[in-house]
Amino acid sequence: MIAAVLRGGSCGSRLRRAHATLESTSANAIRRRSATTTTLPLAALGSDVSPSLPALPRSPSFAPGAWRLARVPLLLAVPLALINPPLAVGCLLAAVGVFWFHRDPRRSPPPSGVVAPADGRVSAVRREGDRVRVAVFMNVTDVHVNRAPDDGSVEAVEHTPGRHLPAFSKDSDRNERVRIAFGDHEVTLIAGAVARRIHPYVEAGETLARGDRIGHISFGSRADVLLASGYDTDDVRVTEGQRVRAGETVIAARGDDAR
Repeated sequence: MIAAVLRGGSCGSRLRRAHATLESTSANAIRRRSATTTTLPLAALGSDVSPSLPALPRSPSFAPGAWRLARVPLLLAVPLALINPPLAVGCLLAAVGVFWFHRDPRRSPPPSGVVAPADGRVSAVRREGDRVRVAVFMNVTDVHVNRAPDDGSVEAVEHTPGRHLPAFSKDSDRNERVRIAFGDHEVTLIAGAVARRIHPYVEAGETLARGDRIGHISFGSRADVLLASGYDTDDVRVTEGQRVRAGETVIAARGDDAR
């Protein structure tokens, strides 16, 4: 009996020592992991692990004057909503139409060549003396913001009063216009039967890059480019009736210039 107790006591001691050794080993292992694990602030981890936020949609851009023109139908829509809902809806649609007509989307100009000054269709390609003129007709559904066809410094901005005949007619050469001269080339913004206001954005002395905004014509009309004297009709890259985009479509280029 005494031997059994002694044996049991010896076994219990060994178990207690083994348990203590296991606990010590586990504690050391935890301390080693803690020592080799470094908690970095979020900024130190770099942009690759930063929380990704959804990109906010870009707010629409409109030509100057759009809010002023849309203000009247928007204000009328408020009382008419209580008095005559159908008329209120008509006012809201009119305001939406104003914003649509004056939208100003972003454009990506090419690295070379002469680009279209307006959205629309090429209405004429003709020679005038030793120069070539390319005309672009804008209807009411086209973007009305006009852009510089090439790099250059503005030498003059001249307004000429005139009539308001349809811009696609031959008699439109007598219409109201704004001529923007760049020295070796020029842009002419021509009012039409619906368009009554031409709004140039630039003044003499400004330096512009290809595709920069130069003005807009409310509710359509026409924009002409009189190419530099070194251009011939063979350098024109568009044909009559072709649709073009302001600041992006190359309408004329020489040599190996991009089309």
